[in-house]
Amino acid sequence: MADSPSSSAQQARQALARRLADLCRDAGLTGLELSARCGWSRSKSSRIMNARTPPSADDIRAWCRACGAEGQTEDLIASLRTAEGMWVNWQRMERAGLRQAQEARLPLYRRTRRFRSYSSWLVPGMIQTRPYTTAALRSVQRRRDLVDDVAEAVAARMERQRVLYEGGRRFAFLIEESVLRAGIGGVEVMSGQLDHLVGIAALPHVSLGVVPMRADRERWPAEGFWIYDTAQVNVELVSGYLTITQPGEVAMYAETFAEFAELAVYGAAARALIASARDALE
Repeated sequence: MADSPSSSAQQARQALARRLADLCRDAGLTGLELSARCGWSRSKSSRIMNARTPPSADDIRAWCRACGAEGQTEDLIASLRTAEGMWVNWQRMERAGLRQAQEARLPLYRRTRRFRSYSSWLVPGMIQTRPYTTAALRSVQRRRDLVDDVAEAVAARMERQRVLYEGGRRFAFLIEESVLRAGIGGVEVMSGQLDHLVGIAALPHVSLGVVPMRADRERWPAEGFWIYDTAQVNVELVSGYLTITQPGEVAMYAETFAEFAELAVYGAAARALIASARDALE
């Protein structure tokens, strides 16, 4: 696994390394003996046990055989996949196309009851119009030279939006004012998207705030992120997709969201900013 910008991913990696080290000790093996049974260098075993080098699935299979713990192989490989999945570059995440990446998040959306989303780049996917989503995903598909399954990916995102209208959920969206003026898809697409935001803001279980552009702003924009209940944060970076589950990190993003919420305007003031952006399109 590549180095991750998240301590959540590093902690998952360290937890896996500790489990492997425990297997070695429980089997009564030294690092040298384990290495001999696995057919690799002693330094490799040390790097794995100290979380300096992540094991492969084949490494875990060999490790479990050497320790007489084949029954734990699949569980440990699952832990490896979890750690790997906390930081995924876009190339890996989208190698099968955009549709699969959209569908993969649906179970998370269905089990979440409180959504918080901050966006500094685009209108959040949950409140995008179909034309806006199409324009955004088409741009991604072309820029990253992906298989063309944009129509299917758009359909998957529209399906995911259904949770917005199901009962028992609360949604808080914060967007930077610059997002209203980004010009995604052209005048007609942006005009429809801005009108849609006004309608979304009227829903009783939805809070929509716009963070105004100001010359004296002290809290600068951050990367876009989603907070799912209090259990998980997902962050979209230029290089990849980050999943955070470590409570301390989740709390940091919650605090950051609260800071942006204090800067945002709502209701009539937010509608005025949306109307201003719409007028600028004409």
